[in-house]
Amino acid sequence: MAVILDRHTSGRPEAEDLFQDTFGLALEKLRRGELREPAKLPGFLAQIARNLAIEHYRKLSRRKTDADSDAVLEAVSPRDSPLGDLLARENAALVRRALEELGNDRDRQILLRFYIAEEDKDRISADFGLDSLQFNRVLHRARQRYKTLLLDRAGRAERATALLLAAIFLGLVTLFKRTAEG
Repeated sequence: MAVILDRHTSGRPEAEDLFQDTFGLALEKLRRGELREPAKLPGFLAQIARNLAIEHYRKLSRRKTDADSDAVLEAVSPRDSPLGDLLARENAALVRRALEELGNDRDRQILLRFYIAEEDKDRISADFGLDSLQFNRVLHRARQRYKTLLLDRAGRAERATALLLAAIFLGLVTLFKRTAEG
């Protein structure tokens, strides 16, 4: 039976899995009395193994998903749309304005250097004379002040919108870099 499965599969792990499945199914069939002639047990097991291997490859062919490279190339990302570009620019401008309005220059510098410029934490810490634990506290407080500023700026907007704006700051690092370079 192992020889049959090795021949009908493309690798050892598949053959081992099917080997186990074959014995499990054979036990079920034997308990139900589906084997009428005990002398034909080897053929019975071999046929179960072949059927499981065939079914395995039928399932694989149904699950197989090949990327249509032409369709992938033709697909347009939402950022390439005029609306997507406009929203991205507006969000970037809002984040930039909120950063400029931060009252504490150190907060602004740390947020810009850590999230926008992606500078190393150790370098920023050294420049401000902070150890690692102090830097983490200062960064946390800077984020909290930034969040509070955005919540205040949102005014009548729902809290969820303001939290989304706070997330924009953290998520638009790439956009900022692209805007700054362009």
